[in-house]
Amino acid sequence: MNRELFDAMNYLEKEKGINKEILMEALEAALISAYKKNFKSATNVRVDLNEEAGTMGVFAQKEIVEEVEDHNQQISLEEAHNINPAYEIGDVIEIEVTPRDFGRIAAQAAKQVVTQRVREAERGIIYNEYIDREEDIMNGTIQRMDGRFIYVNLGKVEAKLPESECMPTETYHVHDRIKVFVTKVENTNKGPNIFVSRTHPGLLKRLFEMEVPEIYDGTVEVKSVAREAGDRSKISVHAEDPEIDPVGSCVGQKGQRVQTIVDELKGEKIDIVEWSEDPVVYVSNALSPSKVIQVNVDEEEKATTVIVPDYQLSLAIGKRGQNARLAAKLTGWKIDIKSESEAKEEGLISEEEIEESLEALEYEDSLEYEESYEDMDEDLFK
Repeated sequence: MNRELFDAMNYLEKEKGINKEILMEALEAALISAYKKNFKSATNVRVDLNEEAGTMGVFAQKEIVEEVEDHNQQISLEEAHNINPAYEIGDVIEIEVTPRDFGRIAAQAAKQVVTQRVREAERGIIYNEYIDREEDIMNGTIQRMDGRFIYVNLGKVEAKLPESECMPTETYHVHDRIKVFVTKVENTNKGPNIFVSRTHPGLLKRLFEMEVPEIYDGTVEVKSVAREAGDRSKISVHAEDPEIDPVGSCVGQKGQRVQTIVDELKGEKIDIVEWSEDPVVYVSNALSPSKVIQVNVDEEEKATTVIVPDYQLSLAIGKRGQNARLAAKLTGWKIDIKSESEAKEEGLISEEEIEESLEALEYEDSLEYEESYEDMDEDLFK
């Protein structure tokens, strides 16, 4: 049996990744406890597991004294000299006390220890594997559903997708394959608890890292993400190299890169804007697709007043205020939007400034039209 026990430990170390030394220590402790319980012994004992010889033994540890007061803990010098004349007062002597049927006790203890340690080790291995995936994206398969969670199989563990983290535009079915964002990994007595999301802004960021090589290699940086899952999102990007167009990199040729992400999110609209350390430029970009005449900044309150053309007011605010709300989340600035007429009445901008700004916007629109016409022309003649 002893040889089989050591073989089993080697197998567990190789196949399950459980450190054999940890198993041996746990087994020794269990055998000591089992010995004391079965043989009602209060003596200090040590269990010796000899893998090379394939043997195990129990050794009582006693201190050598002149006068014995406790036979369980002490031994006289005279008795010790009968074993080895070299012993002296104060030495600790070990006497083998291995019972004849100790193999049966060892087998029971080994089974309990190995079962418990295998469970603990497997939980630990799974936890260590998945804690490194926190705030990362993973592929999974829907296993089952109840009133509170959708359970997603991630390979070695089942993750919980709360109802509140499901996209309102999606319908989920058992066996569907989905991408999820790992929000939290907890270690519990019953194993790791993993929570995932389909609505977290981090999911959008990770999808862009997967689809845009420039983001993955750090050439383009995602500065901020604002998301109303299933409906609309905004993402701001920046490139240190002025030669690189961060927005164009994310959009991809003919919009292929961003379209892949839109398809994954079941049609969620995505605005990609260029980040700027200048709040005037950044807020203007964040309110895309609307055009902006002027941005007044209050640094102390971290607030902005944005003036837009009259015909762009509803676009700037967005449906149910969504565009303005997402822009504020994206930039971290409060945004108060006013039309040119309202701003003129309040004395925030002059007629001349409005005319100059509108002319500039018309010029920008004409450039954008020319660029789009050239792109269309190139496509026609390919």
